[in-house]
Amino acid sequence: MLSETTSYMKDSGSPEPYLRKIAEAGFSHVHWGHQWDSDFLYSKSEIDQIRAWLKECGLQMLNLHGSAGVEKKWDSPREYERIAGVELVANRIEMAGELGAGVVIMHFDRLPASEEEKPSYWARMRRSLDALEPVARRCGVKLALENYEDEYYEEHKAFFAAYSPDFLGFCYDAGHGNLGRGEGFQRLEEVKQRLIAVHLHDNDGKVDQHRVPFNGTVDWPRLMQIIASSPYRLGINLEATHRDYPDYHSEDEFLQAAYQAGQRLTGLLEKFL
Repeated sequence: MLSETTSYMKDSGSPEPYLRKIAEAGFSHVHWGHQWDSDFLYSKSEIDQIRAWLKECGLQMLNLHGSAGVEKKWDSPREYERIAGVELVANRIEMAGELGAGVVIMHFDRLPASEEEKPSYWARMRRSLDALEPVARRCGVKLALENYEDEYYEEHKAFFAAYSPDFLGFCYDAGHGNLGRGEGFQRLEEVKQRLIAVHLHDNDGKVDQHRVPFNGTVDWPRLMQIIASSPYRLGINLEATHRDYPDYHSEDEFLQAAYQAGQRLTGLLEKFL
């Protein structure tokens, strides 16, 4: 049975009460989203405390949403920001390794339209990935590059050609893939052999809503069929939130609905395995 997971956590502040609620709802793992979009650096004492909370709650960390940073940006054209951003991502990789998570999922800037800017883009991204690869290998962690909407994965494919699957893979975000032209499944088929993480949530095809699966227009049976045909076997990883689209009256009701959706998705996936 594949384990259900959730990323329902506050972006900042203490994660403890949310971990306890996640555990009480029946989840076995978490997708760590705390401080996912900040320049926050986790210290040893904080990592040790998170380890203790996870143990107390009977939870495991499946993967971690790494921060692309605000002023520490691993893809920045400003060299000092890029170097600081690499240090930020390295902090997340080391944290993931300490806490038993095998994948750090990353956003990154896409290839600029200007031909003049493209060489410097490729060069700085390669410098960042080259610097992070030995850190990831030392920690036993892989990086997963996430999709946005309406992409042909030009950058992903170039990076996958340049770096081993032992280091670099793909995270498919179902909500992003359902937006724009809605060609996410077609594009996923092209890179599914590098699939090492998933962000599963729903929307109406117009706005990135992060709703619980089956509350939007994502074709879940078709997506589960594609995932089943990929190497991915790490479980149902939800990235649904209650904050912006409150389909449920309370956090507890949301968590129960998310758990039930995870079980339903697990059943769909197992039909295709």
